Amino acid sequence: MRLPFPLATFIPVTLSIIIVNYNVKHLLEHCLYSVSKAIEGIGAEVIIIDNASVDGSIGYLQPLFPGFQFISNSVNEGFAKANNKGLAMSAGKFVLFLNPDTLIPPDCFVKCLAFLEAHPAAGAIGVRMVNGQGEFLPESKRGFPTPAVSLMKLSGISKSKYYLSNLNEMENHEVDVLSGAFMMIKKGVLERTGGFDERFFMYAEDIDLSYRIQKAGYKNYYFAETTITHFKGGSTKKDIRYVRQFYRAMSQFAKKYYGRGVYSFVLDAGITMFTLFSSLRVAFSKKTSRRASVPLP
Repeated sequence: MRLPFPLATFIPVTLSIIIVNYNVKHLLEHCLYSVSKAIEGIGAEVIIIDNASVDGSIGYLQPLFPGFQFISNSVNEGFAKANNKGLAMSAGKFVLFLNPDTLIPPDCFVKCLAFLEAHPAAGAIGVRMVNGQGEFLPESKRGFPTPAVSLMKLSGISKSKYYLSNLNEMENHEVDVLSGAFMMIKKGVLERTGGFDERFFMYAEDIDLSYRIQKAGYKNYYFAETTITHFKGGSTKKDIRYVRQFYRAMSQFAKKYYGRGVYSFVLDAGITMFTLFSSLRVAFSKKTSRRASVPLP
């Protein structure tokens, strides 16, 4: 399917959609088709920043979506820096940071924009997300990783405070943290807060930006009246590298806003112990699996 003309040519830009891609051209293709349907009649621009993909993403997708802007980086600049590059190019009154592994329902943007327009105190909005099996993703609505919350989550005592389990997923709520997979923000708010902090490598950019939006006097909202699909990589939950990076990001966030006191030391020690035990568990699991695969005589 080839789109016959640039979608945003005849309408002033209301919404700028920024997508960072890295070697997921087929997922991004489906995402862009869903975005094409959702922006009809809105007045939108779509900016794709490709982080030096080696799967031929640009050459494959650009002819299919001639009305979208494709920017090709010569090196992988990371999620935060690439998004900020798109932000600097954007012209919309609202900006959406969107993951390439998402599918958007046709009425999603219309509903989100109407909500932001109707709530002057709102700075940003996130939406209800489900995975490829239709299961609710708890990171759709989160609390800040305060010292107590971080330690409870790390220790396994409780994740409810971090994922705001007390809030009904089918209702709208004011929340602390929005997911970088879908984060729609008023451009005027971003002009006050700035974009993503490029010092964060992974997992904490959205937490940090959500925090700065609140500190600037605006509210973050979880919007349950539309649902997107986010095809998260399930293997990352089991890969110790990603788990370790997640907790490092929480530690980095804590150091930035809570300093390098006793809590920081305790959290770092906990992360070290957690990583060690998790690595041993993974190694033992692999060893047991290999033994089980050996045929009996």
